[in-house]
Amino acid sequence: MGAGRWRRMASIAWRSLTVWAASTVTMLILAGILPDFQLQSDNGDSATRVATTAALGAGAFAVLSALVWPILVRALLLVPALVLGLVVFFLNGALLLFALRLIPDGRGEAGPETAVVVAAVMSAVASATGGALAVRDDDAYRRRLYRLADRRRRKDEGADACPPTPGTVFLQLDGVGHEVLRRAARDGVMPTVRGWLHDGSHRLTPWRTDWSSQTGASQLGILHGSNHDVPAFRWYEKDTGEIQVSNRPTSAAELQRRAIERTGDGGLLTLDGASRGNLFSGGAEEVALVLSVAARRGKENRSRAGYFAYFSDPANAVRTALSFFAEVGREIGQSTHARLSRRRPRIGRGGLYPFIRAFATVVERDVVVAAVIGDLLAGRSAVYADLVAYDEVAHHSGPFGRDAEKVLERLDRSLALIEKVVEHAPRPYRIVVLSDHGQSPGETFHARYGLTLQNLVRAGCGLPVPRKARRTHSGAEARSAVRAALHRPVETGEESTAKDRRSEPVVLASGNLGLVSFPDVHHRMSKEELDARHPALLATLANHPGIGFLLVRSEEHGAVVLGARGIEVPIAELADGQGPLADFGPGAADAVRRTDSFPHTADIMVNSWYDPVDGEVLAFEEQIGSHGGLGGAQGRPFLLSPVALSEPVAEGCDLVGAEEVHRILRRWLREGRGPQIPLENSPEQDAEIGSFAVSPPHTQDKSA
Repeated sequence: MGAGRWRRMASIAWRSLTVWAASTVTMLILAGILPDFQLQSDNGDSATRVATTAALGAGAFAVLSALVWPILVRALLLVPALVLGLVVFFLNGALLLFALRLIPDGRGEAGPETAVVVAAVMSAVASATGGALAVRDDDAYRRRLYRLADRRRRKDEGADACPPTPGTVFLQLDGVGHEVLRRAARDGVMPTVRGWLHDGSHRLTPWRTDWSSQTGASQLGILHGSNHDVPAFRWYEKDTGEIQVSNRPTSAAELQRRAIERTGDGGLLTLDGASRGNLFSGGAEEVALVLSVAARRGKENRSRAGYFAYFSDPANAVRTALSFFAEVGREIGQSTHARLSRRRPRIGRGGLYPFIRAFATVVERDVVVAAVIGDLLAGRSAVYADLVAYDEVAHHSGPFGRDAEKVLERLDRSLALIEKVVEHAPRPYRIVVLSDHGQSPGETFHARYGLTLQNLVRAGCGLPVPRKARRTHSGAEARSAVRAALHRPVETGEESTAKDRRSEPVVLASGNLGLVSFPDVHHRMSKEELDARHPALLATLANHPGIGFLLVRSEEHGAVVLGARGIEVPIAELADGQGPLADFGPGAADAVRRTDSFPHTADIMVNSWYDPVDGEVLAFEEQIGSHGGLGGAQGRPFLLSPVALSEPVAEGCDLVGAEEVHRILRRWLREGRGPQIPLENSPEQDAEIGSFAVSPPHTQDKSA
């Protein structure tokens, strides 16, 4: 046995004894503080006997945690993720009670509630002690990271088996816009990102989303090379009579299937890849918390395995659970402060939202980061992970507030941790950070006008709307327009005939993008058909101050964009900076034209008003930070890449669309691994990738 191996064994033994001693002292302190927790007989014991009892209890608890806890956590895969943090407390307490029963002569005793507290404190102390001792020991640090991560490695694979070529880890910061990242780096909110930019190791490139500026469209395009026929976050499909919702497991699986069918390619991660926390798999064999896989039944559904890998360590479970409830308290405090200070804009943040926020910002973040760490230490070639924390908070607190800024600070710490892990990985790695969209601020459509988009559409159709909506200025104007168009009073009762109900529109919202479909007409309705059925509808929508423009199909001119005061421009003649799209920036006309070509584009596509000065939009959902349509920062995400990789785009060209981002990421994978990485099937696409795969040139934004 070599000297190095003896040193490692001695180091392990020393750390184990130190952690055991710290746990023993913790147990003694808790026994002195908590009245329902004792480590001695009723007649009293000597100090030595009490210390021995504490050592036995701490040792038994540690052994049970190491042996029994992984089995319990695997059973917890059947428990809903949102309640997992609560369950681990009680199971940890149960392990402690069992450990106390193993102490001879029954000297260990605790009440059930006290056992939960004692177990939580001891797990936290053991974790902190072990981590502190491992700081100066690279081997110990590496082993600690392995325990944090999903290590489902092939048994015949080890560090020496990894190829010398670099791997690539793609980290998606969901909803973080280009300007938000620049500001966070400049102000020191994200010191890791700031360091990368200042030392010249990374370059920052903005890119433009499609009209549908949301994760479903962007991530599908990035991971699978096609987001064709994804007009919004949710939309109605007339041929099936179903509503597709991007973050619904069945919809995600269907969208992934369509993309693979269209491209003939499995995705970005088909060769030794891992997909973590995403809507789509990207063709990866290794998946954790992937929504499109969650729809599967049986053994093929490995998506929730990431929870097992992380929570198999009881210290992780307790730490994350404590952070979970701390985040719940933080959200309650922040929302209460916003309400008392009468901050505007503001939306309701009660009910289950504090728990949903805590799950997104704590549990999902911890599990995904741990899975990425495992992938790096296993030497996988490509990893793509989505961290959703900022997007969730920005929707409810606003994209530029202090609440969102604190989330960015914690995300930066995750980047720093992953950067540190790369130093211990068995192969070199390039870290690419990107976002799928940004977020635009602004109050809700309902808050400003007192009615929802659905109410406005129904009023414009002459259908019943709630009394409160009828009394608003917008509701009264819509009903007046209907009366004038029909030359008769509008129905005032809440009743409607069966025929009316069949012809009622389906109105869906995706941020500041609205979709109106009439399900009883099985094709995309024309402007002329809409005018014949509801003469006041299009004028009511187009002239409303909260709406920027409409897209409809005309029998005479093809697709047209409608604006206020009767403006109507065929999209074939549409140009940036003109007509209803004048304020929406470069690329808006092309984005509208592309969406018009989709088979499932709605009868009426509605984009909200946009203020180019303040960058504000009006969300048709209850969100004060929104994305999904055109207007402002929502359509301008970023790509932060190592300078060791080739330039994303040629000088003077803009990077437009998620499909183009996919081709760039695929090109970068080829640069690291060689010709075994397949390109798209199309020779034209191969040629594009070889020449910086970009859209037709636009004026480059030099300020970026």
